[in-house]
Amino acid sequence: MPFVLRRLARKILLSFLSLIILVSAAGLQAQDRYPVDWGKTAVETLEHFQALLRIDTTNPPGNETRAAEYLQKVLDREGISVKLHALDPARANLVARVRGNGSKRPILVMGHTDVVGVEREKWTVDPFGAVRKDGYIYSRGAIDDKDNVTACLMLMLLLKRYGVKLDRDVIFLAEAGEETSAPAGLRYVISQHWDEIDAEFVLAEGGGGLIRDGKVRYVSIATTEKVPMGAWLIARGAAGHASVPRPDNAIVRLANAISKIAAWTPAMHLSETTRTYFERLAEISSPDAAARYRALLSPDKRSEAEAYIARHEFYHNSMIRTSISPTLLKAGIKTNVIPSTAEAYLDIRALPGEDMGKFIERMREVIDDSTIEIKTTASREAAPPSRLNTEMFRALENTQKRIAPEGITLPTMTTGATDMAPLRLKGVQGYGINPLLDEKDLGRGHGSHSDDERIKEQPLHDFVRFLWYAVLEAAGSK
Repeated sequence: MPFVLRRLARKILLSFLSLIILVSAAGLQAQDRYPVDWGKTAVETLEHFQALLRIDTTNPPGNETRAAEYLQKVLDREGISVKLHALDPARANLVARVRGNGSKRPILVMGHTDVVGVEREKWTVDPFGAVRKDGYIYSRGAIDDKDNVTACLMLMLLLKRYGVKLDRDVIFLAEAGEETSAPAGLRYVISQHWDEIDAEFVLAEGGGGLIRDGKVRYVSIATTEKVPMGAWLIARGAAGHASVPRPDNAIVRLANAISKIAAWTPAMHLSETTRTYFERLAEISSPDAAARYRALLSPDKRSEAEAYIARHEFYHNSMIRTSISPTLLKAGIKTNVIPSTAEAYLDIRALPGEDMGKFIERMREVIDDSTIEIKTTASREAAPPSRLNTEMFRALENTQKRIAPEGITLPTMTTGATDMAPLRLKGVQGYGINPLLDEKDLGRGHGSHSDDERIKEQPLHDFVRFLWYAVLEAAGSK
């Protein structure tokens, strides 16, 4: 080869190698621009998590100020701006902020510091001991919701320590009173201190995901939730001696009404979230299950799939329709007296957008007994779903691919209720996230609000990483 050609070939090769190095360096910079020591972070995560779990914030009464003050001390040491806001001095909410350049609106990360009560005699460990055993941490609040509180705390510490350049402020709200929608909690902060938490996006509880045989099957991101409300069915009849049966027995009338409600299947409706959920779930399901989920998407094919899901997949059945569950009964004063009244409470979880006036009228038609009174109770706020085409949702999807590439992201509708609803009503796009659960743990009585509530340690650490990378992508300066 002539010298000139050899020289030209060498220059081309060097240019090509330089380009590869530049591209590789850019990729490394994107991934390791802020190289977190995750081993050291895991140790600190456990320290704060256990400390928070050992603070008894049972609601009622709450006493969330004790947890807020713990968080305040940790954040103060790092020079992070912190404020406590309290309608009730014992039930403070904490707001902390790491500032960006303001070119984009803030991200709010949120967790609640209160927990539900315990029946100590039914626990095998101290429910406020934060006991470590066999790779788990047992405690009330371990997965509802001090895991989120701890992950938010660690996010703020890491952002500050690594001097992360941000296009958005990142705000941390540790709220009080979520378990009973207490007026001292988020609603107080919204009404009196909205400017301090006003954000484009919020990340809070409500999602999760599944690990099967050591591999992530999916990460679920809650983008909407059902609307809780209640109704009392009230039956009346003549009182009398139980030795003389009566056709207008209030208990019999009530039982018939409940039976008719139980046999009724309200109409199915799919939203953008639930439609996408079943489309994506079909991609990772067995052929039979995939066929059912795809059939749900087709009005002329769905009847058989609906029937199967109603019998076998209770959670999915609740996702596709407004649900009704009888939960309380009140009747009678003595064993030998026919009561004049009998009442049953129905827990109703409405699909977003359900016309509840029409729904209650349809209930009356189903019961078909003019002597049965339906008395509705106040419902929580009905909020619009959060969109799937936002920068934050894309960041969550990309983070799933980065941390658990073998899985997929499922947008999900929460059948329960969270405090993202009042934020969505304010125009904030809200996404529910939680640590992943191992399939083997499901149904074993260790979940939210259960006896021996527990969380696996590794998914907790993975959750901190997930929150870090998602916020870094959506808020970090490029």
